[in-house]
Amino acid sequence: PGPPSSNRMKNRLLFWIGPVIALLWVVFNLVTRPDIEGLAEFARLPVLEGGRIKPLDTVGRTSLIILHGRQTLRLPEGGVLPPNRWLAEALFNAPLADSRPLFAINNPEVLALFGWETQKRKYFSFAELEPSLGVIDAQGEMAASVESARRTPYQTAIINLRNGLYLYQRLKNSLRPAGAEDFSGELADFASVVPAGAPALVAKREGKPYDEAACNDFLAFAKRYGGMAQTALLLPVPPPSPSGTTWLPVGEALLCMVATGGIPETVSDYASAGDCWRHGDASGFASATRGLADLLFRKTPDASRHAAFEELFNRIEPFYQAMGLYVLGFLILCAFWLRGDGVLRSSALTVIVAALLLHTFGLAARMWLQGRPPVTNLYSSAVFIGWGTALFGLFLERLQRDGIGAACSAIIGFVTLIIAQHLAGRGDTLEMLQAVLDTNIWLATHVVAITIGYSAMFLAGLLAVIYVVRGLFTSSLTPEAGRSLSRMIYGVICFATLFSFVGTVLGGIWADQSWGRFWGWDPKENGALLIVIWCAITLHARLGGYIRQRGLVAMALFGNVVTAFSWFGVNMLGVGLHSYGFMDRAVPWLAAFMGLQIALIALTIFSPRINPDPGAK
Repeated sequence: PGPPSSNRMKNRLLFWIGPVIALLWVVFNLVTRPDIEGLAEFARLPVLEGGRIKPLDTVGRTSLIILHGRQTLRLPEGGVLPPNRWLAEALFNAPLADSRPLFAINNPEVLALFGWETQKRKYFSFAELEPSLGVIDAQGEMAASVESARRTPYQTAIINLRNGLYLYQRLKNSLRPAGAEDFSGELADFASVVPAGAPALVAKREGKPYDEAACNDFLAFAKRYGGMAQTALLLPVPPPSPSGTTWLPVGEALLCMVATGGIPETVSDYASAGDCWRHGDASGFASATRGLADLLFRKTPDASRHAAFEELFNRIEPFYQAMGLYVLGFLILCAFWLRGDGVLRSSALTVIVAALLLHTFGLAARMWLQGRPPVTNLYSSAVFIGWGTALFGLFLERLQRDGIGAACSAIIGFVTLIIAQHLAGRGDTLEMLQAVLDTNIWLATHVVAITIGYSAMFLAGLLAVIYVVRGLFTSSLTPEAGRSLSRMIYGVICFATLFSFVGTVLGGIWADQSWGRFWGWDPKENGALLIVIWCAITLHARLGGYIRQRGLVAMALFGNVVTAFSWFGVNMLGVGLHSYGFMDRAVPWLAAFMGLQIALIALTIFSPRINPDPGAK
C-alpha cells in the first residue's frame, strides 16, 4: 500500500467522481440558450385550460405529447422546434403550423384511408390531412360507439387521430380567428362597427326601423367571434378583478365588449403579440409579451405566480434529471461491488440521495400545483411508488450497508419514473380529478396508504430478484447473504401487509360514502384484496415453517405479479367503477413483466444454485 496521504487523495477522488458527474448532469440540463424572441415571457403567461390555470409552456408541451408523441417537434430538414416556439406558431401563424409534420400515424389501416399504404413516414401535417377531415370524423364517430375495451387497434388509432385533429383546430383558433393577417387592425374595425351595429341589431329584433348595413357589419363580426368562442381551447382573458374566477375565451370577451365598451386589454395585447410574431418582428413580440405578463400579473397575481412556478418546474424536469442520477448511482454501486471499495459505496449513496431529493422536489411541487395529496392518477402513482421505494431502500441500506438497499432505490426509482414518463403521453398529468376522486381526505389516506403498500411489495419483489440473480450468476449468495436478504424480504412484506390492509379498509369506507356500499367486488377492489391475501399467505407460510428461504423468495416474486395486476392490470379490463383509468397500450409490457416473474420463480424452485443454506428458515 502507498503512503496514507496518497490513499486519502485517491479516496477523495473516488468519492467525488459520482457527485461531480451528477452536478454536471443537472447543470447541463438546466442551461438554456438566450431567448431573443420573448418566448420566455410567453411561456409563463397563465391561461385556463382543462379546468385549471396553467402556463402556455404546459399547453405547448402536453399538446405536442398528445399529437406528436414528444415534447419537441421534429423537422424534416433536421433539428427540432421547442414546444413554446411551436405553440407560438400554432397560435399566431396557423398556415406555417399547418405545414409542419405534426401528427403521428403508425396504423397501416389508418394510412390506407388516405392511400398512403407505401408511405415510410411516421409524421404528417394538418395540410395533408385536411382534405380527409370528413372521412376521419365519420370513421372516428363509428369507432367511438364501440366499448373502449373492445376496440381494435385501427379503431383506437382513428379515434386518437380524430381527437388530435380536433385538439389542434381548437388550439390554433384560441387567440385569433382563422385567416386573420392583421388582428389588431381587425379589432379596430370591430370597435368602430359596434356603436352603430349593436343598436341596429337590437332594433331589428324589436321590429323597429334599423340601419341594415350597420347591422350586417356587426353580425359578420359577431358570427366570426361567436364561432371562435365555441371552438377555442384556451381561456386567456382573466376575470376583471383579482377575486374573480371566470376566465373567458377571446371570442366571448370580444362579444362582451358590446356591454362593457372597448376592446379588452388582454385581447389587444395578444393581438399585438400575434401580429408581431406573424410578421417576424422579434423585438415587438418581446415587448408585447412583457406587457402581457405585467398586465396579467396586475389582474391575477396568484394565477401568474402559479403559472410562473409551473413553467420553472417544467424547465427543471426534476423527474427526468432524477432518472439520470438513479442510473449513475447504480453504475457506481456496480463498481463498488467489483472493487469492494467502500468509498465508491459512499459516492453512490450521495448520488442516489441527490436523485431522491430531486424526486422529492418534483413530488412536492406537483402537490403544491394541484393543491392535492401526492397520488391523484396513474402517472402520480408511479411517481409516488418510485419515491416511496427509493426511501425504503435507503432505510434498508442504513441497516445493512452492503449496497443492496441503495441498488433497490436506484433500480425502482428509475423504472417507475420511466413508467411515469410513458403515462405522461396521455396529456396533462396535473389534470382535474374524476368527481369520485375529488375528496382530499381519502386521497391523503386510502390512496396514499395503498400506494405505500405497492411500493413495499415491489421492494420485496426486487430483493427477491436480486437473490435469484446473485445465486444464478455470481458466487456472492453465501449463507449469510441469503439470510440477510430473506430477513429484508420478510420485514418489507410485513410492512406491505400493514399498509395494504389499512389502505383497503379505508377504500371500503370511501366507497361506502361515495357509492353507498363498503364492498362491491369491483376489479380494483379485488386487486387490493389480492395483495392483502397474498401478503397474509406469505407471512403465515413463513411463520408456520411451510417455506424457507427459496419459498419466501418465490412468493415475493409472485407478489410482483399480484401487485402489478392490482396497479395496472385491472385498469386494462375496462369494466367496473374504476374503469376511468382504462388503458391498453401497456398490456404487452405487463404480460412480459409477469412472464419474467414466473420464469424467475421456476428458477428459484428448480435451480440447484439458488440454495445457499438448505437448513435455514
